[in-house]
Amino acid sequence: MRFLLRRLPVVLILAGTQLLLAQQESSAPPAVNFTAEQDQQNMMEQLGIKALRPGPSGNENAPNHANYEESKANPYPHVPDPLTLNDGEKVTTAQMWWEKRRPEIVEMYSKYVYGFVPRNVPKVKWTVRAVDREMIGFTPVIAKDLVGVVDNSSYPAISVKMHMTLVTPANAKSPVPVLIMFGPAGFPNPNEPRGDDLEQINDAMKKLLLQQDPSLAQVFANHPAWEPFNASPLFQVPQLNADGDPPNQWELAAAGWGFALFDPASVQADNGAGLTRGIIGLVNRGQPRTPEDWGALRAWAWGAGRALDYLETDPAVDAKHVGIDGVSRYGKAALVTMAFDPRFSMVLVGSSGKGGATLLRRNFGEAVESLTGGEYYWMAGNFMKYGASDASFGSMNPGDIPVDANELIALCAPRLTFISYGIPEKGDAKWLDHEGSFMATVDASRVFALLGTKGLESFGDYRTAKMPAVNEGPVGGELAWRQHDGGHTDAPNMKWFIQWANKSMGYTPQQ
Repeated sequence: MRFLLRRLPVVLILAGTQLLLAQQESSAPPAVNFTAEQDQQNMMEQLGIKALRPGPSGNENAPNHANYEESKANPYPHVPDPLTLNDGEKVTTAQMWWEKRRPEIVEMYSKYVYGFVPRNVPKVKWTVRAVDREMIGFTPVIAKDLVGVVDNSSYPAISVKMHMTLVTPANAKSPVPVLIMFGPAGFPNPNEPRGDDLEQINDAMKKLLLQQDPSLAQVFANHPAWEPFNASPLFQVPQLNADGDPPNQWELAAAGWGFALFDPASVQADNGAGLTRGIIGLVNRGQPRTPEDWGALRAWAWGAGRALDYLETDPAVDAKHVGIDGVSRYGKAALVTMAFDPRFSMVLVGSSGKGGATLLRRNFGEAVESLTGGEYYWMAGNFMKYGASDASFGSMNPGDIPVDANELIALCAPRLTFISYGIPEKGDAKWLDHEGSFMATVDASRVFALLGTKGLESFGDYRTAKMPAVNEGPVGGELAWRQHDGGHTDAPNMKWFIQWANKSMGYTPQQ
């Protein structure tokens, strides 16, 4: 009896907790199932927007084709100054930047462009699902496949399980730098069964087939050399990068780096219909966003931060030298990640366009209206205001946005920031406005200089700066720019990124 009485409080607490969870689940509203069109319309109604301006067409033969004339590209020629406070005071010291100006820019980007990360985002628990010893090119590596389960006790109807695969050199004698790469996760080169192990599998499979169909005994007798499974070749010639070099993963492994494949779709879907699911939907308990809520880009960046949380605990990783990499929409996400999370030490931003490293004010190729219309879900709801043609507040345009890409890049200072593009002739479309990205990078250099590092200051004023020749560089210092002669990829710049980062970090690849 005394034994039971001693444990009665614990039993009552557990019962109370289970009752509370049951009450929360029963009282929770059902998740809203909007289409993307319905979700967009809901946000427009919240904002008082009656109509949006249509974005331009990427088809140069269409009547509403995007502008590609430089003479018409700068209707709002003055971008916000990253070194002027909102009250007009000039930023003249690093202390003013860190204590006053940087928080102002972060606040404006959160409120008007990408959305705020809620304070009540649940915690994530990472689990190693499997460990595999593999070969990446000629380098032995250890690959760990991980799942990050987000606590959904506040709304059990939605579950979020993030997927990441960490790959580090097997022979490293000390922690190595790691580049998180946005894209599909999974073992890059699974170690297959061979020899006796493969023979055992084939024998078992033949037995199962014979149990299913005894007449197969004669078939097997007629083909004694056939096996259900054959081993893949020990070495396969890889698909080379556009510059003829080995794949990015091979280059990283050969340079003594680790890399982590991180799937952003496991955090948040890349569509408007998914906004009441994923991490955004979980925090909102299945309900639509409000205008200042985060969009997919900020959600992907949050997920990368949680990946870094795990990497900081892994002894194989040099947690002070973890970078982030992405191309196109994931290039936007990589830059957003770097800008908002100071723990990341470097970024490779590939062909990111509007919403990334290209000036929003520029009228060249992809437009703000492309984002407020088609890809509105990447951004905060408030961003839709800048594409409004008819609204309760009148109409707004890109010139009304209080921040621009030069300030987004500036938020990365003084850390290693590499802006990468290809050329239109090889498929890195003019739509991305390479010139507008170079202009933003040049202007952001003033902040890097203020903080004691080097950017592209030698190119002068961003409005008159001339882009360097293709395949030159990387030009700059801790803030660097390079345009390769490949297409819509950062692969031809990977070897340049590694060399540039190694020099800045003082990292010598282990032999």
